[in-house]
Amino acid sequence: MNKLKLLLLLCVAPLAAAAQNVTTPYSMYGYGILADRATSMQRQMGGVGYAMNSGRQINAMNPASYAAIDSLTFLFDIGADMAMLWNKEGNTRDHSIGGGLDYITMQFPITEYLGGSIGLVPYSSVGYSFGNEIVNGTKDNQGVGGINQAYIGLGGKLGPVSLGVNVAYSFGTIRNDVYSQPNNTGRTLFEHIMQIRDWDLNIGAQYTARIGQWNKAVLGVAYTPKKSLHGNSWATVQEVVQDSRPDTLGTLRMGGNYYTPTSLGVGLSYTHERRSRYMIEADFTWQNWKNAKYSALTQKDNPDHILFQAMQFADRKRYAVGGEWTPLIRGNYLQRINYRLGAYMCDDYLVIKGNQMREYGVTCGFGFPTVEGKTMINLGLGWRHRHAHPQTLLSENYFNITLGVNFNELWFWQRKIR
Repeated sequence: MNKLKLLLLLCVAPLAAAAQNVTTPYSMYGYGILADRATSMQRQMGGVGYAMNSGRQINAMNPASYAAIDSLTFLFDIGADMAMLWNKEGNTRDHSIGGGLDYITMQFPITEYLGGSIGLVPYSSVGYSFGNEIVNGTKDNQGVGGINQAYIGLGGKLGPVSLGVNVAYSFGTIRNDVYSQPNNTGRTLFEHIMQIRDWDLNIGAQYTARIGQWNKAVLGVAYTPKKSLHGNSWATVQEVVQDSRPDTLGTLRMGGNYYTPTSLGVGLSYTHERRSRYMIEADFTWQNWKNAKYSALTQKDNPDHILFQAMQFADRKRYAVGGEWTPLIRGNYLQRINYRLGAYMCDDYLVIKGNQMREYGVTCGFGFPTVEGKTMINLGLGWRHRHAHPQTLLSENYFNITLGVNFNELWFWQRKIR
């Protein structure tokens, strides 16, 4: 692909990525639905990646993997996602479609033992719109926004050990609106806004053990420390009439009042690569959300207000397993296609009215090599289910389609002129 086109994509994609949202009423709580920095290829394998270091695909889940890139290779990965949602609450059923551009990343060599990466990935996403009846009236809920992370990372290796770090700038605005309309009176808008402007740190390590000439096992660890979010949070009320102005119910600086948690991810992978290639990996993620303070403004000062919901945080635990198989590395086209399969389950961080959100799913996908080179087109399908436990509250089923293009270019190789 023309290098100028790649540069244009890099300039335009951040604007589109910031507009990508999920579509689920569960995203009205907390920071919305969390992401895990996984690319399209990784999502096709259940979202694994802590122990992945092939050098053919970008892996922002563990920055230690950047050290595996070849000294002549430049990688550029861009991905999009589309989700079809069917939900059920009691006897009420509904469906919707959402999605958009999801992430953009690139990776490049710096020295023989050092690689770097930059990119834009989602941290969380908010998107919902629904209504319900209240005493003597109606209430409509709408929300939009999320948190994105623009990161730069380095990874270096010394023998079998690789170490890496990502430094990210977190930014985004989360807007939660409630329109209240009692019978025979005017309509009122209650609005809660969080505007995040902060930085984040992710540290990774990988140990690679060679087992003979054609096999390797990798142990990977990624760690993110607990830290306070910075930005501003405020709530307003406004009569929905011409020339009306919002009245401020409360304001709060986010520093010291909103936190992201300590996070730890561990993965173990095994790869065989001779005439054919296969890789399997199992991951575990733990995030200490239970001790991550959230919004003293809404939960302390106005616990019964119409804007604010009965919500707590719990530790997030995610289990994932996945694999990839290439029938014949140097075979015909069909034999060079990568076949992927994965599954995961997650006890999520949101506790709503005493019920913790849970999610599980199965994924599959294909990596189609292009004719002209090593560039890979990653197409994936997935089904996932989300509900609360022990009381279901709202049951959701998703069908996901993911599409990613991983450009693999020899940008650092020059022909000799004779």
